[in-house]
Amino acid sequence: MTQKRVLITGAAGFLGSHLCDRFIKENYHVIGMDNLITGDLHNIEHLFKLSNFEFYHHDVSKFVHVPGNLDYILHFASPASPIDYLKIPIQTLKVGSLGIHNLLGLAKQKSARLLIASTSEVYGDPQVHPQTENYWGNVNPVGPRGVYDEAKRFQEAMTMAYHTYHGLETRIVRIFNTYGPRMRLNDGRVLPAFIGQALRGEDLTAFGDGSQTRSFCYVDDLVEGIYRLLLSDCVDPVNIGNPDEITIKDFAEEIIKLTGTNQKIIFKPLPTDDPKQRQPDITKAKALLGWEAKVSRAEGLKITYDYFKGLSKEKLYEDPLGRNFK
Repeated sequence: MTQKRVLITGAAGFLGSHLCDRFIKENYHVIGMDNLITGDLHNIEHLFKLSNFEFYHHDVSKFVHVPGNLDYILHFASPASPIDYLKIPIQTLKVGSLGIHNLLGLAKQKSARLLIASTSEVYGDPQVHPQTENYWGNVNPVGPRGVYDEAKRFQEAMTMAYHTYHGLETRIVRIFNTYGPRMRLNDGRVLPAFIGQALRGEDLTAFGDGSQTRSFCYVDDLVEGIYRLLLSDCVDPVNIGNPDEITIKDFAEEIIKLTGTNQKIIFKPLPTDDPKQRQPDITKAKALLGWEAKVSRAEGLKITYDYFKGLSKEKLYEDPLGRNFK
C-alpha cells in the first residue's frame, strides 16, 4: 500500500508539532512547513532523523509548492496568542487570507482534502452559552482582537467557498482553549502565563474580576478530535474542546495549589473585547465523531506543569515582546 502524504503548516508550533507526531505514529509521510515567526524547531527536532518526515522553512502567505502527491493538508499556520497577533497583526491577517488561498489552490491541484484550524474566537464575546456551531458570533472587526478573529472567519468562508464552488474536500475544526507540553511559557495565554508567574515567584495576574470563564482541553484529546474529523464525512464546522468550564479566579487558585506556591491573585482591567464566557457545545463532535475529551484538567495540568518545570532558566524568563522578567 502506498504511504499517504500529509502537509502540516505551522508544523513547528504547539499544535502543529503534536499533529506531526500523531501522523508519524499513524505511518504517514509528513511534510512540515513553518516560517518560524512563532514556531520553534525544538518542537520537531526529534523528527528530523526520520525518513518519513521532511521540513520546509516557508511562509504560506507566499506561493506554496510541494513536489509529489498529497492526500491531506492541515492548515495550522497562524499566530494564536494575543501577544503574537497584537505584535504582528498584518502577518496574522495574511496567513488567514493569502495563506488559505494558496493552500486551497494547492489542495485543488493535488486533489487533497484540506482541514483548517479555526477557533472559538469566531464566536467573539459570545451572547450564546455554551457556544454551538450554528451561532454566528459577536465579533468587533476593528477592535484589537479583530485581526485574529476576522482572519479565522474569512478562512472559514474561503474554505467553504472552495468546497461549494470547486467541490474540494474540506474540513473545519473550531478549537477551544488547549494546553499541554510545547506551549510557549510567556505567550500571553492564561494557562502558561499563570504557570510562568508561579515558577518565577510572582503574583498571578487575572484580568477583570476573575469571573470570566474558560474551558481547557488537553492537547492529546484535541489531536484525537482533529484526526477523527479529518477522516470523517463532516464538511460543516465542528467544535473540539473540553466543556469543563471554570472561572479564571478559580483556575488561578488551582495553579497556586498545583505549584505549591503562596502567591496572591492580583486583578487588572479586562482587555478590550476579551470574551466573558467560553465553553464549547460538543454535541456534534460526540454524535458525528464519537469524540469527547478524556483527560481531566487535574491530570493534564500535572503533565504540563512538569514540562514547564523542566525548562531552562532562559526559557523561564524568555518573552516574545522582549520584556525583562528578572
